[in-house]
Amino acid sequence: MNGVGVRALRSFAVGIALFCAIGAGAGSAWAGGQKEERLSDAVRLALAAQIADPSPPKPHFRSPQHLIGYLMWLATESARLRARMPNFVVREAFLQTVWYEAHRAGLEPALVLGLIQVESGFKKYAISSAGAMGLMQVMPFWTRQIGDGDVERLLNMQINLRYGCVILRHYLDEEHGDLFMALGRYNGSRGQAAYPDAVLAARKSWMVGNGGTLFASNNHSGR
Repeated sequence: MNGVGVRALRSFAVGIALFCAIGAGAGSAWAGGQKEERLSDAVRLALAAQIADPSPPKPHFRSPQHLIGYLMWLATESARLRARMPNFVVREAFLQTVWYEAHRAGLEPALVLGLIQVESGFKKYAISSAGAMGLMQVMPFWTRQIGDGDVERLLNMQINLRYGCVILRHYLDEEHGDLFMALGRYNGSRGQAAYPDAVLAARKSWMVGNGGTLFASNNHSGR
């Protein structure tokens, strides 16, 4: 089968998945969405480079202590997530990717998990009424601004988490570290309390150890 045929089959499969997701209630995801803003060339190129980096989500650790901390985090979060993601292999791959992408972007994994809980309820194919897609409810315009324009790829777990973490990091930088404002901006409701409060409340349920994640400040994601 040639490349065109493969792409056509993939598009058809994604379309079916989206239809089934909407029919199953995935459209009940939080209704907000990031607002498209004009980016400077420097910012756009920097964000695009972060999206394009092909690094696999494989954590690396500086010491046995850090590895033990990660394994304790993984076991704790896996137990918490079991009811939402019953498949062990899927759950472990998801958590490993969350850990990697969160640390890669300089974010706390508990914050990313809390955001996913509020945004999509851990539904991979969730679609909001605003058109935001996937686990972290990424708006399709981001694929045009900083990606390759392929909206379908937002339904890939790692790619969705990569976009979501990079975007949240960008908003944190734009808001000079103000998490409340950055979260509002992520949802397209900057300055309003409902969404940031919901994410920060959810974040508490994913904290592990002292301050969110064990050894979080010293872990090395491989970058």
